[in-house]
Amino acid sequence: MNIIDTHIHLYLPEFKDDLPKLFDEAIQVGVSKFLLPAIDSTTHEHLLSLTSSYPSHFYPMMGLHPTSVNQNYMDELAIVQHYLKNYSFVAIGEIGIDLYWDKTFEKQQREAFKIQAQWAREMSLPLVIHSRNSLDIIVGLLDELGYKGLEGVFHCFSGTLEQALHVISKGFYLGIGGVVTYKNSSLPSIIAQLPHDYILVETDAPYLPPVPYRGKRNLPAWIEFTVKKLAEIWKVLPEEAAKITTENALRLFKKL
Repeated sequence: MNIIDTHIHLYLPEFKDDLPKLFDEAIQVGVSKFLLPAIDSTTHEHLLSLTSSYPSHFYPMMGLHPTSVNQNYMDELAIVQHYLKNYSFVAIGEIGIDLYWDKTFEKQQREAFKIQAQWAREMSLPLVIHSRNSLDIIVGLLDELGYKGLEGVFHCFSGTLEQALHVISKGFYLGIGGVVTYKNSSLPSIIAQLPHDYILVETDAPYLPPVPYRGKRNLPAWIEFTVKKLAEIWKVLPEEAAKITTENALRLFKKL
């Protein structure tokens, strides 16, 4: 199989002790490329250092994660802009709005999202969108900005069928990870009703491990469980599910 993990945080401390081993295990199950989203200025250098060490496999994004948005968000955005001007990235992300943990800086999160979306448009880069408890808000902001020149993926999609169809109708993709394997997840029934060509696979490791590893640190090789679940939903072989999602990723992330 040839798999592209479109969202994985390999530069975080959870992987500092055994990354080479975990990388080899992922390569063995067919993962060829790993897309690494940014968080904030505390991790940008770690991100760039890691991607420069594995340039043919690890690809960096740049952006300000919504949970890192606070009263000083413009200072963080200035740092993001500096990196965007001086390095090459495959996407602007992970950006968005997160109203699950804290709503204190919702206004600032909205503004940070709009600013970074405009940068994506100007630089012809896709958006990688975090939309926890905020999908309709982000869709509203995209409607306000206009979709011309904007494309991207809703990372860790957790919306309804209606929301999925709307997002796809605007040319955006859905990032699907380990949650699709959970017993009570509504994703399998939703995905079964969607066109295949707007689905991407991701791990979000070290977060959101698939069944049967819930509660553990998510590992890069475990993306195979998501691919196999998609194959089951689509009634195809895992190799075909991998091929479909890889072609989708290459279509969206044009710098791969």
